[in-house]
Amino acid sequence: MTSLSAIGSLGILRQPKTVLFGPGERRHLPHLVAGIARHLLVVTDARMADASEFKEIVSAIEERGVRVSVFAEAEPDLPRENVVTVADRFGSVGVDAILGIGGGSCMDLAKVVAVVLAHGTDVRDYYGEFLVPGPGIPVITVPTTAGTGAEVTCISVVFDREKGMKVGVASPYLEAHTAVIDPELTVSCPPALTAATAADALTHLVETYTDKVKEVTPDYLDAHLYVGKNPLTDIFCRNGLTLLNTSLERVVADPSDIEARSATMLAAYNAGMAINTAGTAAAHAIQSPIGALTHTSHGFGVGALLPYVMRYNLPTRVTEFAEIGLLLGAADPSEAPLDQARAGILRIESLLRTVGCPLDLRTLGLEPTDFSYVADQAMLATRLTANNPRELTKGSIVSILERGYAADLGWWEL
Repeated sequence: MTSLSAIGSLGILRQPKTVLFGPGERRHLPHLVAGIARHLLVVTDARMADASEFKEIVSAIEERGVRVSVFAEAEPDLPRENVVTVADRFGSVGVDAILGIGGGSCMDLAKVVAVVLAHGTDVRDYYGEFLVPGPGIPVITVPTTAGTGAEVTCISVVFDREKGMKVGVASPYLEAHTAVIDPELTVSCPPALTAATAADALTHLVETYTDKVKEVTPDYLDAHLYVGKNPLTDIFCRNGLTLLNTSLERVVADPSDIEARSATMLAAYNAGMAINTAGTAAAHAIQSPIGALTHTSHGFGVGALLPYVMRYNLPTRVTEFAEIGLLLGAADPSEAPLDQARAGILRIESLLRTVGCPLDLRTLGLEPTDFSYVADQAMLATRLTANNPRELTKGSIVSILERGYAADLGWWEL
């Protein structure tokens, strides 16, 4: 594996105060909530609000003497309107903690509403990095999908319709007070959502493991959320990739396999811990405008882009992709590093196919006439493009889109 000298000496992680992981560990929620709240706001979506597990959680919290209010209207891709609605509805009722339970949008909504309620401002004031002025209301995150890592990240991604794009609110103040990760809550997750979130987690791990290594000065660390690949994020990436290498096939074969569900959810947590410091890169920057145009899932969008982003980045990350090939048992240790790297990329693509992720952009509904617009919009996501190990330009992004549209899985050129 990569030596410390090869990737820099700084190791940094941002993480919640407490993380509880394991089947059935939602049992701790009533005690956790009672310790920080008298009036709890629960943020979720309509599907989860109708689940028996959700109703049991709310009842158990109320039995501890905590008043519970519920917002069950969270929408996918977190539209800004959701934030405005929650702030208007609950801004003057004395909420002193928020529980975000559901997929990434539910947890992102909880995190960003916590700072909006605390400071009485518009979420637009916080678009960007390090613009939140101080701590928000304490947040407990409970994921019901295995993929986004939002339970441990200190960023919320908001879709602003007027701007026509997704915008990140990135600040250490968005970090959850506690994350409770219970794999039993993923068993009822629809197969398509299970597949899409798995593709998202896999993309997180690959992008962060192959991210740019940055020179992190005290001033840089004080102003930026994403500070690059480092020894601590690599630990999480290696562990997450190892887990997904076997668990994805088992989850697809038997969605009720709680051990496989647990391994996949643990991998998603590892991915969340990695991206929270290192950040995602080209696949995520390019997917955002594609998703806005095609209304396709985020997970399948980044998964479909990943083969072409990996090929683009290969010339600058042969060592890292070779390490992935060896880690996943796909590469022969006696082969040349480039052959090992290609084997690693092929294994990642095999895992994407396992969950049914498309490996081309035509399937997403993208048209060649959209390429220039998508490239322009992707270049605006500088907090992501700055993490990519190989420099991105509008021209290089258009080239990635052309290859992805043509399903060109050749090795291009080094």
